[in-house]
Order: sequence, then C-alpha cells, then structure tokens
Amino acid sequence: MNDRAAFDQYADDYDASLAAALELSGEDRMYYARGRVAWFGRCVRALDFTAMRGLDYGCGVGSTSPLLCEEFGLTQTIGVDVSPRSIELARASFASDRCRFHLMNEYSPDATLDLGYCNGVFHHIPIEQRIGAAGYIRDSLCPGGLFALWENFAWNPGTRYVMSHCVFDKDAITLVPRQARQLLKSAGFEILRTDFAFVFPRFLKALRPLEKLLVKLPLGAQYQVLARKPK
Repeated sequence: MNDRAAFDQYADDYDASLAAALELSGEDRMYYARGRVAWFGRCVRALDFTAMRGLDYGCGVGSTSPLLCEEFGLTQTIGVDVSPRSIELARASFASDRCRFHLMNEYSPDATLDLGYCNGVFHHIPIEQRIGAAGYIRDSLCPGGLFALWENFAWNPGTRYVMSHCVFDKDAITLVPRQARQLLKSAGFEILRTDFAFVFPRFLKALRPLEKLLVKLPLGAQYQVLARKPK
C-alpha cells in the first residue's frame, strides 16, 4: 500500500475531505457506509450463513466497524489499517470489547474470522501488492468465510467526479469488476456474485427503490464482489 505517511496526513481531516467530495451526491459518507454494510448483510443472509467475528480491512478511522457488528450481530470486529494515525483515531472513537483496531503488521491472520469487508482500499494498493493484500484477507478467514470487496466503479460519471475532488484519491488506480474478480480468484477465493449499488443521487431518491432491480447492470457508483474462501 502507499506510504503510511500519505494516509496519516489525511486521517484527521478524513471526514471533511470526503464530505466535500460527496457534496454533489447530496449524501454523507455514512449513508454509503450503511448502504454497503446492509447490502452485504442481505447477501450473507441469503446464503443462510452465520457469522461471529469479522475483519474490517483498511478500516481507516474505524467508523464502519461498529456497523458490521450491528448488522451481523458479531461478537468482534477487527479493524486493520496501515496508517498509525488512523488507528489511533479509530481506537479513540470506536474501540470496545466488540471493536478492536490494529496496524496491519500487528495482526497475524489465523483463519478464525467468518467475514471480511473492505471498501475503496484496493485502488490505493500498488498493483503488484494487491495479490498479497487479498492473500492477507484470505488467510484471516476461516474455511467457508465470506469476503465483500467494495470498490468505486470508475465508469460512473459521479464516481469519477467524487474521486477527482477527493484529495486522498489523487493517486488511485481503480479496478473494474472483471479485474477485482480475477484478483480474488488468483488469491484463492471463489466468486459468488457481483452487484452494483448507488445509482441515484439524493435529488432522485424517489427512484432508489428501483436500485434493487438494477444491481446486475453496470450503473452504480460502487460495486461489490462477494467471494468465499473454499472449505
């Protein structure tokens, strides 16, 4: 992943920076975070899968980890990141018996976690390091564990606008869904499904009930690749 200092310098202003970039959409970052976690939850329940512990890979300042605990009823979510300042802020704001935060090199994957989640992380990882990152997640999961990789869909005009106005995305190298699936396959995952989300901005929110019907069309601002570690 990029130099840790690059992430540290944005940690304190992360919320404000992302809010400014998302202004055109009419929503804040937590709207999208809740939407991603809720969609992941529906996919997991459709598989009749029970989870107890999860991984929030590239957790940043930690705000999604409690959402994962709440959505899945997890006893524990482990958030990991390369940025010491981000982990410091995550611990100050969200650490609890159910949410714990570590630098990536402080947490050793041990194949005991049921779920893995990440959002907007892999486009920051140098291409040659992505297979290692996917392997880290695979090794963290138990056999049969599920992983939701969320990424920005760069063919969406709104996504391109947001990323172009987001200071910490200036060096991002995006992945199209085909590349994300191939990456996970190469890391030993089974691909279960690919879904697109967040089609309509706030001023068109009356149309949002249609989004569940559009998940297989490449229209959304983000996409999820749901994968499973083989049993």
